[in-house]
Amino acid sequence: MRLNLGIRRRLTPLLDNDKRKIRLAYSLLFSLPGSPILYYGDEIGMGDNIWLEDRNGVRTPMQWEAGETAGFSQASPESLYAPVIHDSVYGPRRVNVKLQRAEPDSLLNIIRHMIAIRKGHPAFGWGQFEWMDFENESIAAFRRTDHDESILAIHNLSDREQSISRPIKKPATSMTDLLTGNEYVSLEENLEIKLQPYQYLWLK
Repeated sequence: MRLNLGIRRRLTPLLDNDKRKIRLAYSLLFSLPGSPILYYGDEIGMGDNIWLEDRNGVRTPMQWEAGETAGFSQASPESLYAPVIHDSVYGPRRVNVKLQRAEPDSLLNIIRHMIAIRKGHPAFGWGQFEWMDFENESIAAFRRTDHDESILAIHNLSDREQSISRPIKKPATSMTDLLTGNEYVSLEENLEIKLQPYQYLWLK
């Protein structure tokens, strides 16, 4: 699916529309160094049309709501530059902004929450970066630090539960996941965590 200098597919189809993998990918995007970039429609998990020429397959109308033109235009569907995606998985009846705004656990609201957390913690945008070794090939973990702020981002890249352990410095006896508010308490100066398949944490 590569064409010229890019890939003519959207993220959601590339990850088989697996919500766990998609959210994990965005956790990496918003916690790793650099400026995160979202292409329109990716925030709601839009699909693509690989039958269109060049990279037009990812340039279909933005899906604002259900309907023949997905709320993108009041013109007739046949007059649009590119056709609206119409299939049972990625069509506007299933994937659109209006639906996802109303669902607290939708991809749109998950991404908005990640962005808000990132903006509220300078360590993500300006902080130093350091890989953390948990001696587990399924775990991608790194620390982001800025002045007195330190955040540990942990990602389980596998489809199996993973158990990890790491010494924790005093006086920190617990760490809080910025995304969920869940607290992880250290035991005998060790932080021990069980990660579900494709689970991710932003621990402060």
